[in-house]
Amino acid sequence: MEEVLEVYHRPYDPRRPQVCLDEASKQLLGETREPLPLLPGLPRREDYEYERHGTSNLFMLFDPLSGRRRVKVTARRAKVDLAQMLREIVDVDYPEAEVVVIVMDNLNTHTLGALYEAFEPAEALRIARRLEIHYTPKHGSWLNMAEIELSVLARQCLRQRIPDVATLVEEVAAWEQRRNQVGARTEWRFTTEDARIKLRHLYPSLQP
Repeated sequence: MEEVLEVYHRPYDPRRPQVCLDEASKQLLGETREPLPLLPGLPRREDYEYERHGTSNLFMLFDPLSGRRRVKVTARRAKVDLAQMLREIVDVDYPEAEVVVIVMDNLNTHTLGALYEAFEPAEALRIARRLEIHYTPKHGSWLNMAEIELSVLARQCLRQRIPDVATLVEEVAAWEQRRNQVGARTEWRFTTEDARIKLRHLYPSLQP
Protein backbone atom coordinates (compact mmCIF):
# COMPACT_ATOMS: atom_id res chain seq x y z
CA MET A 1 0.00 0.00 0.00
CA GLU A 2 2.69 2.48 0.98
CA GLU A 3 4.55 1.73 -2.23
CA VAL A 4 1.56 2.83 -4.32
CA LEU A 5 0.98 5.92 -2.15
CA GLU A 6 4.58 6.98 -2.64
CA VAL A 7 4.22 6.61 -6.42
CA TYR A 8 1.24 8.96 -6.35
CA HIS A 9 3.28 11.64 -4.64
CA ARG A 10 6.12 11.67 -7.14
CA PRO A 11 6.40 14.92 -9.11
CA TYR A 12 5.40 14.95 -12.76
CA ASP A 13 8.18 13.71 -15.03
CA PRO A 14 7.43 13.35 -18.78
CA ARG A 15 10.27 10.83 -19.04
CA ARG A 16 8.55 8.62 -16.42
CA PRO A 17 4.79 9.20 -16.74
CA GLN A 18 2.53 7.63 -14.13
CA VAL A 19 -0.58 5.80 -15.27
CA CYS A 20 -3.22 3.67 -13.60
CA LEU A 21 -4.62 0.64 -15.40
CA ASP A 22 -7.79 -1.27 -14.57
CA GLU A 23 -10.52 -3.19 -16.34
CA ALA A 24 -14.22 -3.94 -16.05
CA SER A 25 -16.82 -5.91 -17.97
CA LYS A 26 -19.99 -4.60 -19.59
CA GLN A 27 -22.97 -6.80 -20.38
CA LEU A 28 -24.47 -6.07 -23.79
CA LEU A 29 -28.26 -5.89 -23.68
CA GLY A 30 -30.73 -5.45 -26.52
CA GLU A 31 -34.36 -4.35 -26.45
CA THR A 32 -37.22 -6.79 -26.97
CA ARG A 33 -39.66 -3.91 -27.59
CA GLU A 34 -39.08 -0.44 -28.98
CA PRO A 35 -38.58 2.01 -26.06
CA LEU A 36 -40.96 4.95 -25.73
CA PRO A 37 -39.10 8.19 -26.51
CA LEU A 38 -38.40 11.07 -24.17
CA LEU A 39 -41.35 13.49 -23.99
CA PRO A 40 -41.94 16.76 -22.10
CA GLY A 41 -42.49 15.79 -18.48
CA LEU A 42 -41.85 12.10 -19.16
CA PRO A 43 -38.56 10.18 -19.14
CA ARG A 44 -37.58 7.66 -21.79
CA ARG A 45 -39.35 4.39 -21.01
CA GLU A 46 -38.16 0.87 -21.80
CA ASP A 47 -39.55 -2.58 -21.20
CA TYR A 48 -38.14 -4.58 -18.30
CA GLU A 49 -37.39 -7.50 -20.63
CA TYR A 50 -34.16 -7.49 -22.62
CA GLU A 51 -31.96 -9.75 -24.75
CA ARG A 52 -28.48 -10.76 -23.66
CA HIS A 53 -25.84 -10.20 -26.34
CA GLY A 54 -22.75 -11.30 -24.42
CA THR A 55 -20.17 -9.17 -22.63
CA SER A 56 -17.22 -6.96 -23.50
CA ASN A 57 -14.17 -5.91 -21.51
CA LEU A 58 -13.10 -2.32 -20.91
CA PHE A 59 -9.47 -1.41 -20.21
CA MET A 60 -9.17 1.97 -18.47
CA LEU A 61 -5.86 3.81 -18.80
CA PHE A 62 -5.78 6.92 -16.60
CA ASP A 63 -2.97 9.44 -16.25
CA PRO A 64 -3.87 11.31 -13.03
CA LEU A 65 -1.24 14.05 -13.40
CA SER A 66 -2.32 15.13 -16.88
CA GLY A 67 -6.03 14.38 -16.52
CA ARG A 68 -6.01 12.14 -19.59
CA ARG A 69 -7.70 8.78 -19.93
CA ARG A 70 -8.13 6.21 -22.69
CA VAL A 71 -10.62 3.36 -22.78
CA LYS A 72 -10.10 0.31 -24.96
CA VAL A 73 -12.90 -2.17 -25.65
CA THR A 74 -11.87 -5.82 -26.04
CA ALA A 75 -13.73 -9.09 -26.34
CA ARG A 76 -11.92 -10.65 -23.37
CA ARG A 77 -9.68 -9.86 -20.41
CA ALA A 78 -7.07 -12.57 -20.93
CA LYS A 79 -3.30 -12.25 -20.58
CA VAL A 80 -2.89 -11.69 -24.31
CA ASP A 81 -5.29 -8.74 -24.17
CA LEU A 82 -3.31 -7.20 -21.30
CA ALA A 83 -0.08 -7.71 -23.24
CA GLN A 84 -1.52 -5.88 -26.26
CA MET A 85 -2.60 -3.04 -23.99
CA LEU A 86 0.86 -2.77 -22.43
CA ARG A 87 2.49 -2.58 -25.86
CA GLU A 88 0.10 0.19 -26.89
CA ILE A 89 0.93 2.10 -23.71
CA VAL A 90 4.66 2.18 -24.40
CA ASP A 91 4.51 2.52 -28.20
CA VAL A 92 1.37 4.62 -28.80
CA ASP A 93 0.49 6.50 -25.61
CA TYR A 94 4.03 7.25 -24.39
CA PRO A 95 6.51 6.59 -27.21
CA GLU A 96 8.97 9.22 -25.93
CA ALA A 97 9.01 8.05 -22.31
CA GLU A 98 12.04 6.25 -20.91
CA VAL A 99 9.89 4.23 -18.51
CA VAL A 100 6.13 4.15 -17.95
CA VAL A 101 5.17 3.74 -14.28
CA ILE A 102 1.98 1.66 -14.02
CA VAL A 103 -0.26 1.06 -11.02
CA MET A 104 -2.63 -1.91 -11.34
CA ASP A 105 -4.16 -4.58 -9.15
CA ASN A 106 -2.71 -8.04 -8.75
CA LEU A 107 -5.02 -10.17 -10.87
CA ASN A 108 -3.48 -13.40 -12.09
CA THR A 109 -3.49 -12.00 -15.64
CA HIS A 110 -1.56 -8.88 -14.61
CA THR A 111 1.99 -10.16 -14.99
CA LEU A 112 4.91 -9.35 -17.24
CA GLY A 113 4.81 -13.02 -18.16
CA ALA A 114 1.73 -12.16 -20.22
CA LEU A 115 4.06 -10.39 -22.66
CA TYR A 116 5.84 -13.67 -23.39
CA GLU A 117 2.54 -15.40 -24.10
CA ALA A 118 1.64 -12.76 -26.68
CA PHE A 119 4.95 -11.82 -28.33
CA GLU A 120 8.33 -13.20 -29.30
CA PRO A 121 10.86 -13.09 -26.42
CA ALA A 122 12.82 -10.15 -27.83
CA GLU A 123 9.66 -8.06 -28.23
CA ALA A 124 8.37 -9.06 -24.80
CA LEU A 125 11.67 -8.03 -23.18
CA ARG A 126 11.70 -4.71 -25.07
CA ILE A 127 8.28 -3.83 -23.68
CA ALA A 128 9.07 -5.09 -20.17
CA ARG A 129 12.19 -2.93 -19.96
CA ARG A 130 10.06 0.18 -20.46
CA LEU A 131 7.64 -0.65 -17.66
CA GLU A 132 7.81 -0.08 -13.92
CA ILE A 133 4.82 -1.83 -12.37
CA HIS A 134 3.42 -1.30 -8.87
CA TYR A 135 0.63 -3.59 -7.67
CA THR A 136 -2.12 -2.63 -5.25
CA PRO A 137 -2.32 -5.07 -2.30
CA LYS A 138 -4.95 -7.76 -1.94
CA HIS A 139 -8.34 -6.16 -1.13
CA GLY A 140 -6.72 -2.80 -1.91
CA SER A 141 -7.92 -2.16 -5.45
CA TRP A 142 -9.45 1.12 -4.17
CA LEU A 143 -5.88 2.45 -4.28
CA ASN A 144 -6.00 2.32 -8.08
CA MET A 145 -7.27 5.64 -9.43
CA ALA A 146 -8.33 3.94 -12.67
CA GLU A 147 -11.02 2.24 -10.60
CA ILE A 148 -12.42 5.68 -9.78
CA GLU A 149 -12.54 6.53 -13.48
CA LEU A 150 -14.33 3.26 -14.23
CA SER A 151 -16.91 4.20 -11.61
CA VAL A 152 -17.47 7.57 -13.29
CA LEU A 153 -17.74 5.85 -16.68
CA ALA A 154 -20.33 3.44 -15.29
CA ARG A 155 -22.46 6.26 -13.86
CA GLN A 156 -22.22 8.66 -16.77
CA CYS A 157 -22.21 6.30 -19.74
CA LEU A 158 -22.78 2.61 -19.07
CA ARG A 159 -26.06 2.66 -17.13
CA GLN A 160 -27.98 2.56 -20.37
CA ARG A 161 -28.65 -0.61 -22.33
CA ILE A 162 -26.00 -1.06 -24.99
CA PRO A 163 -26.82 -3.77 -27.56
CA ASP A 164 -23.52 -4.40 -29.37
CA VAL A 165 -19.79 -3.76 -29.43
CA ALA A 166 -19.96 -1.06 -32.10
CA THR A 167 -22.39 1.01 -30.00
CA LEU A 168 -20.29 0.44 -26.89
CA VAL A 169 -17.15 1.68 -28.64
CA GLU A 170 -19.02 4.76 -29.91
CA GLU A 171 -20.53 5.63 -26.51
CA VAL A 172 -17.27 5.12 -24.62
CA ALA A 173 -15.30 7.19 -27.14
CA ALA A 174 -17.74 10.10 -26.76
CA TRP A 175 -17.48 9.93 -22.95
CA GLU A 176 -13.68 9.77 -23.13
CA GLN A 177 -13.49 12.79 -25.43
CA ARG A 178 -15.74 14.93 -23.22
CA ARG A 179 -13.88 14.04 -20.04
CA ASN A 180 -10.48 14.63 -21.60
CA GLN A 181 -11.55 17.99 -23.00
CA VAL A 182 -12.36 19.29 -19.52
CA GLY A 183 -9.17 17.74 -18.13
CA ALA A 184 -11.02 15.99 -15.29
CA ARG A 185 -8.58 14.91 -12.60
CA THR A 186 -8.61 12.97 -9.35
CA GLU A 187 -7.44 14.96 -6.34
CA TRP A 188 -5.72 12.19 -4.40
CA ARG A 189 -5.12 13.26 -0.80
CA PHE A 190 -4.60 9.96 1.04
CA THR A 191 -0.96 9.79 2.12
CA THR A 192 1.35 7.28 3.76
CA GLU A 193 1.01 9.22 7.02
CA ASP A 194 -2.79 8.93 6.78
CA ALA A 195 -2.51 5.20 6.19
CA ARG A 196 -0.38 4.67 9.28
CA ILE A 197 -3.04 6.39 11.38
CA LYS A 198 -6.35 5.38 9.82
CA LEU A 199 -5.33 1.87 8.77
CA ARG A 200 -2.99 1.01 11.62
CA HIS A 201 -4.92 -2.23 12.20
CA LEU A 202 -3.46 -3.51 8.92
CA TYR A 203 0.13 -3.13 10.11
CA PRO A 204 1.81 -5.96 12.03
CA SER A 205 2.23 -5.43 15.74
CA LEU A 206 5.79 -5.34 17.05
CA GLN A 207 4.70 -5.54 20.68
CA PRO A 208 6.03 -8.63 22.54
